[in-house]
Amino acid sequence: MAQLERLLKMAEDELTEYSTDARKIEKLRRKIGLSVSAAEQRQAKEALLAIKQSSNMISQIVEEQRQAAALPFWGIAGLGLLFGISLNQPIGLLAAIVGTVLAFRIQKWGWQLQARSLLLQTLEDIEARIAQPNK
Repeated sequence: MAQLERLLKMAEDELTEYSTDARKIEKLRRKIGLSVSAAEQRQAKEALLAIKQSSNMISQIVEEQRQAAALPFWGIAGLGLLFGISLNQPIGLLAAIVGTVLAFRIQKWGWQLQARSLLLQTLEDIEARIAQPNK
């Protein structure tokens, strides 16, 4: 499992760069090819497929649209801050704190889901290139 966590961190690092998915997969494929054996790659792929099978509709939405999913909570945070300061209401400030924490956690969860997806795509690409060495 530690190997899978390390691979996920590598995928998260690739997500920070502004480039196409194909370029991210290409760079990640090189890193994985140098540092992970074929057996460990298969184990990681099986673990990722098992995790993906257990995902629900909400996690798919958050993976594809993490910023849009967090947007209502950013709105709650902003309104809570506005009403908390202007009307001197402590409940508004509490809403601002809760909204900020929820929005941040949703975006972080979406980021992790995107990293899993990128890693799975990369492992499938590696497997396809091994099966078709001419390309």
